[in-house]
Amino acid sequence: MGQYEDRKDYAKGSLDGHLDNPTALLFGWLDAAKAADPQDYNAMTLSTRGLDGNPEARIVLLREVEEASLSLVFYTNYASAKGEELLAHPHAAVTFFWRDIERQLRVRGSVARLSSEESDRYFASRPRASQIGAWTSNQSATILNREALEVRRKAMEAQFPNEVSRPPHWGGYRLRAESIEFWQGRPGRLHDRILFNRQEEGWASVRLQP
Repeated sequence: MGQYEDRKDYAKGSLDGHLDNPTALLFGWLDAAKAADPQDYNAMTLSTRGLDGNPEARIVLLREVEEASLSLVFYTNYASAKGEELLAHPHAAVTFFWRDIERQLRVRGSVARLSSEESDRYFASRPRASQIGAWTSNQSATILNREALEVRRKAMEAQFPNEVSRPPHWGGYRLRAESIEFWQGRPGRLHDRILFNRQEEGWASVRLQP
């Protein structure tokens, strides 16, 4: 996860005092979510526009936040359904929901692939089983049965007895935030909702009714 020097815990109190800095707020919320749920705090629903024009959604994992551009980084198979959708329409939205701390975070923005060098570095850090899995699965394509998948996995293990190179069809994306909504649960369903929109210089924020 990217670093932010002045992190704070915003678990208590109003959001009104933090309407000029979505970066600090985002990192603070991620820290609080990680403390509450270290295993799944970075799970986010990625929503894209399907090739038929209908919305699509699935869970992916946030792997990094790039502070300078306020971008969210995730990895997947470029040839998967979401990869094809992002190629055709390079905009997406992600949603986090952290039940234990009553928070929801929504981010929308443009999406672009990471460089090959960036994807190579991350791929090299993955467990070997996950590296083999990236070669094994033609993500989103049909397959006859589980046995066929296992046969292909064994073939990939034989093909890569030592170091596993990154498949050319697998890599990272960065979603550059254009809008961010922070939702904090409050009693009586009078929740706090603060929406930040990126401007040419800095960010503008508004409070939304719950």
